[in-house]
Amino acid sequence: MNIDVRELEDGRHEVLDPVRRRWVALTPEEEVRQLTIQMLHSHYGYPLELMQVEGAISLNGMTRRCDIVVYDTDGKPQMIVECKKPEVGITQKVCDQACRYNTVLRVPYLLLTNGRQMVIVAADLDKGVLTQLPDVPLFIKKVK
Repeated sequence: MNIDVRELEDGRHEVLDPVRRRWVALTPEEEVRQLTIQMLHSHYGYPLELMQVEGAISLNGMTRRCDIVVYDTDGKPQMIVECKKPEVGITQKVCDQACRYNTVLRVPYLLLTNGRQMVIVAADLDKGVLTQLPDVPLFIKKVK
């Protein structure tokens, strides 16, 4: 997968975010986020138009930002994606962060990745149970 990167005169790099439709600073975490967006779009069929990057939520009176939220065609959140830079392991702490965000959004899927490792879990909100899945579910367009 390719991401569109440009070098600025001062030597910094930026990447074109196809969801936000603007150039953003290329950091290790941003590179993971952009590669994840491309993977979700090209491999699993999620439309770019149904993704939100760094969407703000209010959690315990504080503003937090989800790396990526994927919506269904009805505009209902379906997946929270938490991206970390490659050096950060996908630990219980990372899962806990996504679960805290999910107390607000109440999505059925959580995707945790550092670009090297990817964990996808189904969240049964009624039972408070997470079940690890073998792969990310494919996008299925709802027929009205």
